[in-house]
Amino acid sequence: MASSQEVGWREESKQPSLAEVFRSVKVPGGQASIWRKFLAFSGPGYLVAVGYMDPGNWATSLAGGSAFGYTLLSVIMLSNLMAILLQALALKLGVVAERDLAQACRDHYPKPVSFVLWVACEIAIAACDLAEVIGSAIALNLLFGLPLVWGVCLTALDVLAVMYLQHKGFRLLEAFVITLIATIAGCFLLEIIFSRPEVLGILGGFVPRKEVVTNREMLFVAIGILGATVMPHNLYLHSAIVQTRNYERTPEGKREAVKFATLDSTIALMGALFINGAILVVSAAVFHRGGKTDVAEIQDAYQLLSPKLGVGLASTLFAVALLASGQNSTLTGTLAGQIVMEGFLNIRLRPWLRRLITRLIAIIPAVIATALYGASGTARLLIWSQVILSLQLSFAVIPLVLFTGSKAKMGEFVNSRWLKITAWTTAIVILILNLKLLCDFFGISRRLGM
Repeated sequence: MASSQEVGWREESKQPSLAEVFRSVKVPGGQASIWRKFLAFSGPGYLVAVGYMDPGNWATSLAGGSAFGYTLLSVIMLSNLMAILLQALALKLGVVAERDLAQACRDHYPKPVSFVLWVACEIAIAACDLAEVIGSAIALNLLFGLPLVWGVCLTALDVLAVMYLQHKGFRLLEAFVITLIATIAGCFLLEIIFSRPEVLGILGGFVPRKEVVTNREMLFVAIGILGATVMPHNLYLHSAIVQTRNYERTPEGKREAVKFATLDSTIALMGALFINGAILVVSAAVFHRGGKTDVAEIQDAYQLLSPKLGVGLASTLFAVALLASGQNSTLTGTLAGQIVMEGFLNIRLRPWLRRLITRLIAIIPAVIATALYGASGTARLLIWSQVILSLQLSFAVIPLVLFTGSKAKMGEFVNSRWLKITAWTTAIVILILNLKLLCDFFGISRRLGM
């Protein structure tokens, strides 16, 4: 006889994700307008989109634009389409099963497997947090001249902001995140205006080219963009925060919730596409066009922007956007860490304590690296953080695709045949490309003569 975990979800431990805000946002029912319902579901997608524009993405987009012009815009677009698909699956899992991905893994897998998945995810969150710490510290250094070590330490205080916003309500947290996203978008809109990129070049960049695969250096940067774009912990995050909406727990209510939540997520991620694309476009228009094809570090881009453009405000806008990006990502990192620990282990820690533990894990190596190596050390840590993220990605994607494709677990909401094929293809492509990234990073491919 099949075990209970093979035929559906276990009934034990029904404690919801983020219990303090579970079903806290009222969704209008009955004959309410589509616009009112959409507004009620708007918000979680933007918290998730933050992870697709965090400081870890900046280095890959800067490197891709300066080295290859607009060519890798197609990679950013394809990565974003993958993200839209995977986030749609994550929110569907949360709405239909009322489980976040971490809880679903605990339900389905034996304890040793679940524990390994938890450890891997915690390492990925710490790596992502490391990138956010470094990004914020670099921004503070560029804007105010604050030494990197002090900037890294100062970022530990953002736990207070997280606690305050959570206490005031989930809608306020969402509004704050959207405001920071708008700040980043506004800064890069001005950067694009200042840099005057070639419109035809941008349009051509969205067309996939064979050289992305055949050019070894371009392929490495392209895979780096993928690894930095599709964040594993955001899948856990989305499957939980979508449950903050108090929709009707009926098949029709869940169907409507999936529809509006998917629309919210898609719009938010298209905004992330604009920001990531804008970073690459500015880098291509300013550096590649000017013959500076080796700009990969954030500090170098900051120093060169204003002189290259002849606009004193350009570098300041760049740093302001970086600071907003770093702070935004820390907010969602807090929630993701809480969800993962509670979901996998079914234990509860106070949010401030959970955040402090994660923050210290990220701050300690960042302080050591900045103290010993300065800016070059932070650049190396940024690269390592993205490699660690790529290692964990498939451990989140494969269970997500498996669960949402199971009739026993999802019932009438199970993925359709075409969606199963698309989702598994995406999962396999991500697995292969990230393995390739790791092989290239550690030089395995060179040793094997590949």
